[in-house]
Amino acid sequence: MSGAVEAALAELGLKLPEVVPPLAAYQPAVRTGVYVYTSGQLPMVEGKLPVTGKVGAEVTPEEAKELARICALNALAAVKSVTGDLDRIARVVKVLGFVASAADFTGQPAVVNGASELLGQVLGDRGVHARSAVGVSVLPLDSPVEVEIQVELTED
Repeated sequence: MSGAVEAALAELGLKLPEVVPPLAAYQPAVRTGVYVYTSGQLPMVEGKLPVTGKVGAEVTPEEAKELARICALNALAAVKSVTGDLDRIARVVKVLGFVASAADFTGQPAVVNGASELLGQVLGDRGVHARSAVGVSVLPLDSPVEVEIQVELTED
């Protein structure tokens, strides 16, 4: 089933990917009431990380911003896996972005904008959210970026 959100993705030349399988003992997304919480999503493309390393060292901020965009796309796939329909999203409540950062890199907010901007492009006002962008020393699989989202759904 696809609707307006997936049509907006298609207009951007994007397709909702398959849900990234968990790397450990967790679910990609969990629904409780009208909320869906995703696990941290890595920028996996067809089962692989396109780039690894620290932002500000091996990975440029521009590359990392694109990776954050991929993370958001993977998060939307995780949301759909428990809702069946992305058009059920009433709003994105919170985005949490982690950026594996070189010691002197301080541009985490600009990197996580990749995720925030994608959500705004495909969801419009429903994509406006609270957010944290956190620099960390390392992420799973040496990923440069990881993003999780929390969304509120429309009533059943």
